[in-house]
Amino acid sequence: MAPATEAARSPPHFVLVPVAAHGHLIPMVDLARLLASRGARASLVTTPLNAARLRGVTDHDHSARSSSKALLEIVDLPFSPADFGLPPDCQNADRITDNAQFATFFLALRELAGPFEAYVRALVPRPSCIIYDWCNSWTAGVATSLGIPRLFFHGPPCFYSLCDLLADIHGLREQMDAAGDQETHDVPGMPVPVKVTKDTAPGWFYAPGSEWLRDEAMAAMRTSDGAVVNTFLDLEDKFVACYEAALGKPVWTLGPFCLHDHRDEKEDTASCGGVSESAITAWLDEQAPDSVVYVSFGSVARKVPRQLFEVGHGLEDSGKSFLWVVKESELALPEVQVWLESLEARTAGRGLVVRGWAPQLAILSHRAVGGFVTHCGWNSVVESIAHGVPLVTWPHFADQFLNEQLVVDVLGVGLPIGITTPVMILDDDVAAPVQRGDIARAVAALMDGGEEAEARRRKAKEYGAKARVAMEEGGDSYEKLTGLIDSFKHGGDKENQHCNS
Repeated sequence: MAPATEAARSPPHFVLVPVAAHGHLIPMVDLARLLASRGARASLVTTPLNAARLRGVTDHDHSARSSSKALLEIVDLPFSPADFGLPPDCQNADRITDNAQFATFFLALRELAGPFEAYVRALVPRPSCIIYDWCNSWTAGVATSLGIPRLFFHGPPCFYSLCDLLADIHGLREQMDAAGDQETHDVPGMPVPVKVTKDTAPGWFYAPGSEWLRDEAMAAMRTSDGAVVNTFLDLEDKFVACYEAALGKPVWTLGPFCLHDHRDEKEDTASCGGVSESAITAWLDEQAPDSVVYVSFGSVARKVPRQLFEVGHGLEDSGKSFLWVVKESELALPEVQVWLESLEARTAGRGLVVRGWAPQLAILSHRAVGGFVTHCGWNSVVESIAHGVPLVTWPHFADQFLNEQLVVDVLGVGLPIGITTPVMILDDDVAAPVQRGDIARAVAALMDGGEEAEARRRKAKEYGAKARVAMEEGGDSYEKLTGLIDSFKHGGDKENQHCNS
């Protein structure tokens, strides 16, 4: 069969290229599953370590549609971090042990361009579209050379991405450099007031020596064919419209991805040392509705012992029931383990500490969970909102301070813990530790049921209901996904007829 004819008869084929970091992989895996569930072919390309971790996703999907051809596949590309002086198993950001390794890690990931191009060239017919993580600008050259349309996926909400784009257009970073570190500046052109400092301003890859990565990412964004965002119109309507206008390209808001289907998270339990989902659910079943505060700070930021102690004492002093996720890497010191066991003994019955992995969606969707203390990564924020759970916001770095502004000031579903200074990813809170009193007060204020707390809870549940409508047939996100898939039917690439070019 001629390639062009085969392309016309085949479902559109999307190749997804996430950054090798858990917070970037999660939404793109969900997007791949979403595309496959609607009849498109989705191939997710990543490093061997991540591919091995994700095999369970495709196994789950294959068994779910055993009567039809599986449309979701995980593709691993050769990757040798040791060539760049990194540990041989450093194929995901969660394996980084030193802040200085992050720039090297992103440099090493660029070496995936060669294997990626070889993979794409071998596909017959050519893919309809490449959807790449905004940070993976190295995909642009491959897509351009092969004539394949390219959309970028950016993990944060449209609110953040609009702030970042407008700050870049108006030279806000340069103005702040000239004014000094402590000045507060308005982000020009935003439809609502947004104030930032140099510390909390939007922008990725601004660390010394990394600016060229940002320049490449912005250039690739501007030459792309559009954007895909894990959000929904009823959450960010004014920001979606403004972002699309400022970008000058279509913006496909297809989320919240997490509401399509709960991920098969059990696949990760054994490797990550987590408590079983059934044990967590059984504990939650014993708690009253909306009485438990869930505490988790994402997959990357690691808390030093003294900050862990403050978190634990703050949760204890709040008097509220809590479910706290502590990373295995945070438990390396024997004195931390001894202290944690003592905390568990003192809070038995109203506190549950999960070491390592936790099934976040199962937790957030449980009727007992009434609040979430979060680092403000967008995956966690949108998952919480989608399940109608209000938040205590504790941003750490990158987009998280602006995500906090969206949650607290715009949507009215969050309460800030009071952090104004970012921390290095692995040095956690050395410059601005959060005290136990701050944690106890914030948790109590979120969970106590006063007028403001009830207003936040009511708004969160309203947005959760709107999120479900958006993902149902006829909803905005559902119909936008239909439009995206339809736009790449019948062979979306520009050179399908030249598959050996």
